[in-house]
Amino acid sequence: MFDLSWVLGHAKTAYTHHTDPIPLETKSGRKTHLALVAHDSIPPCRLNPFLFNGHLQTMYTARPDPGPPIHYKRKILDSTHSVYPGQFAVDFVVSKEIGESATKSTSDNLPERTTNFTPQEWSSIASSDTAPMLIALHGLTGGSHEVYLRETLAPLTAAGWAACVVNGRGCALSKITTPQLFNSRATWDVRQTIITLTELFPNRPLYAVGFSLGANILTNYVGEEGSQCVLRAAVSCSNPWNLEVCNVELQRTWIGLEIYARTMGANLKKLFELHKEQILQNGEIDREKVESSRYLHEFDRYVQCPTWGYPTEGAYYRDSQSVDALLAVRIPFLGINAEDDPISSKAGIPYEEFKQNPYAVLCTTNWGGHLGSFQLGGGRWFATAASAFLSKMHNEIDHEASRTERKETKIDAPGKKYPIYDPNHRRLILPEA
Repeated sequence: MFDLSWVLGHAKTAYTHHTDPIPLETKSGRKTHLALVAHDSIPPCRLNPFLFNGHLQTMYTARPDPGPPIHYKRKILDSTHSVYPGQFAVDFVVSKEIGESATKSTSDNLPERTTNFTPQEWSSIASSDTAPMLIALHGLTGGSHEVYLRETLAPLTAAGWAACVVNGRGCALSKITTPQLFNSRATWDVRQTIITLTELFPNRPLYAVGFSLGANILTNYVGEEGSQCVLRAAVSCSNPWNLEVCNVELQRTWIGLEIYARTMGANLKKLFELHKEQILQNGEIDREKVESSRYLHEFDRYVQCPTWGYPTEGAYYRDSQSVDALLAVRIPFLGINAEDDPISSKAGIPYEEFKQNPYAVLCTTNWGGHLGSFQLGGGRWFATAASAFLSKMHNEIDHEASRTERKETKIDAPGKKYPIYDPNHRRLILPEA
């Protein structure tokens, strides 16, 4: 029988997870588990039936949309990384009153509703309050101004959450002071941000959400931190997961190559034009090749590879993709993907890895595109799902009691014998002899 559920906007939702998800305890003392929290918090997926496939949902993201009016104060942080110095911009959500009363200097080149912290404002930002705080990471060439990001932040900040956005180097009209832009494995800036937040706000429980490329970076970060990760929970939205597979899938079809890969390549070239004085200080980068590039993978070949030392874009994608890092995640983690996403291909979604990690749950819809999932009444479903999950994790879960409950989890059993798989470096560890 022909399925006409899309006429009513009814997308199909499916969950993939370990047979024994990590146990959680609510603040009332009730026992539950991660998969059940996801099931109970995420609403049914009801989308705009006029945008009836992934291409329409994805292309609709390009239309003008004012989105929720989130106001920010920007802080430029100097990187403490010994190999990757420079600076990056973190935008902190402030109230409408503070945002509208702030004065923007004529010399400031900042996104809408964004002003810089004054030295006095930043020196007094530290607080001992216990408000939950969300760290957000945007998608490729995006920033704190993106509508999909603001739609996720809006209901949480309205409920009293604090929030900030870690902008990729060179994004959101930020300046770079070294020849490096962001890359897909650039976890060092979000790590430094989180360390800074724990110093400034020692009592705030921290959560995180990432979108597209930002979801890939966030997953890598959480995997690298492992059991030492200070985040209470994290959400990954439209993560491309397996970048090499997604690259192959993009180039396999005309629309993938000529629409999506070309558009993303053009956006990256705009960033290059903004920052070429700095980027071209790297003598390995050939300006003519960069300017003649048309597609995402060509930009990565001519800019990202010589910037970071990769021999090919394939090596870059294999090293920076987060599909294996998922296995090292040791905090409650939710992935949200649409199976008709033309950019973050279904072929790259790590279903089996989700089944192997009791700390992770995957929610997939059969319809929604890339950072789309537009609902008939407005807004994006995945933004509602992400904020609802985070709200439930904070409002109802006793995280300290849940950590005690998880001591019996066997995924990291001590004394494991060789061979040992290292998910962050994608290799088996064997004894020397």
